[in-house]
Amino acid sequence: MLPETPHSLPVAQLLPQLRVSGAEGLSDVEVNARRKRFGSNTIAARRAASSLRLLLHQFKSPIIYLLSCAAGLAFYFGELEEGSAIIAVLAINALIGFMTESKAARSIEALRALGTRTVRVRREGRVHLVPAEELVPGDIVVLDAGDAVSADLRLIETSNLSADESTLTGESVNVDKQTHPVSADARLSDRASMLFKGTAVTRGTGTGVVVATGLATELGQVTRLVLEADPGSSPLERKLGRLSAQLVWATIVVAAVIGVVGLMGGGDPLLMVEAAIALAVAAIPEGLPIVATLALGRGMWRMARQNALIERLSAVETLGATTVILTDKTGTLTENRMTVRRLCTASGEIQLETGAPKDGERSQLAGDPQAAVLLRVAVLCNDAHLDSAGEGGSGDPMEISLLRAGLHAGLKRTDLLDVHRIVRKHAFDPTTKMMATVHEDSDGMLVAVKGAPEAVLAAATCATVEHGEVALDDATRTEWLSRADRLGHHGLRVIACAMKRGTLADVAPYERLVFVGLIGLEDPARADVPQALQDCRQAGIRVVMVTGDHAVTARSIGRAVGLGETIANVVEGKKIAQVIQTGQPALRDVGIFARVSPDEKLALVKAYQAAGEIVAMTGDGVNDAPALRQADIGVAMGLRGSDVAREAAAMILLDDAFPTIVGAIREGRVIFANIRRFVAYLLSCNLSEVMVVGLAVLSALPLPLLPLQILYLNLVTDVFPAFALAMGEGEAGILKHPPRDPKEPILGRWQWITIVLHGAALTAGTFGALAASSWLGLDAGATVTVTFLTLAFAQLWHTFNMRDLHSRPVVNEVTRNGWLWAALLLCAGLLAAPPYLPPAAHLLNLAPLNADMWSVVLTFSLAPLIVTQAIAVVISSWQARGQC
Repeated sequence: MLPETPHSLPVAQLLPQLRVSGAEGLSDVEVNARRKRFGSNTIAARRAASSLRLLLHQFKSPIIYLLSCAAGLAFYFGELEEGSAIIAVLAINALIGFMTESKAARSIEALRALGTRTVRVRREGRVHLVPAEELVPGDIVVLDAGDAVSADLRLIETSNLSADESTLTGESVNVDKQTHPVSADARLSDRASMLFKGTAVTRGTGTGVVVATGLATELGQVTRLVLEADPGSSPLERKLGRLSAQLVWATIVVAAVIGVVGLMGGGDPLLMVEAAIALAVAAIPEGLPIVATLALGRGMWRMARQNALIERLSAVETLGATTVILTDKTGTLTENRMTVRRLCTASGEIQLETGAPKDGERSQLAGDPQAAVLLRVAVLCNDAHLDSAGEGGSGDPMEISLLRAGLHAGLKRTDLLDVHRIVRKHAFDPTTKMMATVHEDSDGMLVAVKGAPEAVLAAATCATVEHGEVALDDATRTEWLSRADRLGHHGLRVIACAMKRGTLADVAPYERLVFVGLIGLEDPARADVPQALQDCRQAGIRVVMVTGDHAVTARSIGRAVGLGETIANVVEGKKIAQVIQTGQPALRDVGIFARVSPDEKLALVKAYQAAGEIVAMTGDGVNDAPALRQADIGVAMGLRGSDVAREAAAMILLDDAFPTIVGAIREGRVIFANIRRFVAYLLSCNLSEVMVVGLAVLSALPLPLLPLQILYLNLVTDVFPAFALAMGEGEAGILKHPPRDPKEPILGRWQWITIVLHGAALTAGTFGALAASSWLGLDAGATVTVTFLTLAFAQLWHTFNMRDLHSRPVVNEVTRNGWLWAALLLCAGLLAAPPYLPPAAHLLNLAPLNADMWSVVLTFSLAPLIVTQAIAVVISSWQARGQC
């Protein structure tokens, strides 16, 4: 059934061989039969991380090697209990890490499934959107510029079609396509009648029949995957990795020094060696990579629930640093719900209140033959599909609205095409700003054209009037442009329609046109955009509208959504290059760039980046891909965006809404703040352990903490509270702060200062408990128990120090975190229980506590929190007075 060389067969011979009609496509019954025969249209799924690989990954760490050495030394010296306990700690840490990474990996794989690609397929005479995996040989696929090709196709219709085949052939030059057969032995790059899976349509439109799917495609035969390679770890994760590596070496040196000093002071050699190794491990926040993965994975899921699909992990980090958003107008600031409102012809203007003409409007349309001609041209020059006015249709929203207006006027595209069969199509070209279709007519050929008013008027030499056609002079052309501007002032998107007649199908489509009229379409502003723009201003983020529409239309929408005072400064067309050359001052004053070409979008992104801005850029077309790649955060439209734009972007808006970008920026800030928060928590806790043991060894005091106690403490406090801090929802006013510097490290100078001070406070509380134990006359076992629990509970209460300095002391982002309260309750039980459980008490060298001992533990564990919070309140009040 499937031909071996479809590129060499004429279309008239190929379609019968595939048992399909180009006009009707396959039936649903035939599709199901072919899917059973040929299978799914997939080459290979992204290889999921296996459970075994994730488990083995938990043991690939210098920290694990150090703990293993400690266990080996314990066994060597006959300390079987300690050696076994260390092995148990290793196993528990590995299990926690495995479960966390496994969940994160599965979550990310599930997120990728949200980005499933769809294609337009003609089946049973109608065009449907179906998942690309469901394509079967014989399917008729409809293509437009920006579409990714999801199967090997033999082209049966083309219009200015070209494709980027670099993923398959390595050639970076776009390849022009046509429908004529080529030689059977033609090389892959010379098969102009074919489109191949994994390539992308860069220009024009076309229709093709599927001749190969899945592994049978050219891409499948060379075993190259279409899916983007796994981007690996994000910059944030790499920073955390470097931080951990630096801490490893620093703490090994500190532990070695403390061990040597202890030995010189006459300490037990085994105890000193084990203490030194335990200190090294204690000072290293081994939970960092695990908790970072959890924070990033959960953040990505939260963004996905808010309709922002993150394609690259690096975007999560960069989002919080965004300073400028260059946003499109249509569908982002507006609802992308186009409705025809005005029809302007030489005979007058018809205003449609609802998009569906009322009785009076319908009679007005029926009595205005020029308005009927205007709608007929708009319906003929169209790529969308709409069978009835009540359905959604498929295709560009603007073209669907034109078809809907035509249906209300009794002009159905399929009926018109029965009379005026389409023989050629000239796809929309951003350079000419027009598109055209050529149709059979009773006396030759009819060319229907629509496009930007200035472009269509420039190509027109005549205009329709009530009794025929008249020459289009400069004065009349200027008057029509003024009418277009007036429509734009009302917030309408304006297109112009023209036509001409000829005798040949290959007539030049954009020469000597007959201007027919203007159509004004309304796309209402989104109701939720004004608040989102206000949030951006409070967050120190500038929003600039970049649109291909008229300046007057853009300004009207900017005013409706509350874009701000900058809407008064609108730069249009060729003046953009002059503003870019002027540099940062001029860019800062512009609120709207109108009539922007794709090349100018790329230039604008580079100009803002050169001015030191972190740029988020929205786009939907194939020509937006370079700008999306260049931007720090490329944002593609999920509903109306092309496949090429989606692949170039770092984030996809599943609802195409501007407030979703703002929500994603907030989530990016929350993720970074959470990671900074739990990193600071882990380091300050681990630093306190090092300081407690180190100062005791240097002062020749008995060890307040024993090695196994340190391991158990880390197992409890380095895992659950840190996880809970990573799950925080963020402070309510996080968007009221200016963006952070993207070069700012995870831990800046202020964070390091607070880590040292908090570590010192925890250490002071522990030594206070040590002194109180001596005053109470406790024995060595009871003293160690009191100091151990004092430091342990102090580290739990220390989580409340992780609030933002400017938040309220009692009700804040930390105390509102339900996960944290659950973690504290669990950890309190894990710390309080061992002294009363004989096996655990014997293993950890703990003694049961009486009331006096608990009083010391609670008093000196709460003291560091009370002192540090009091200091924080004073500093916050002092800073607040300084700002007044």
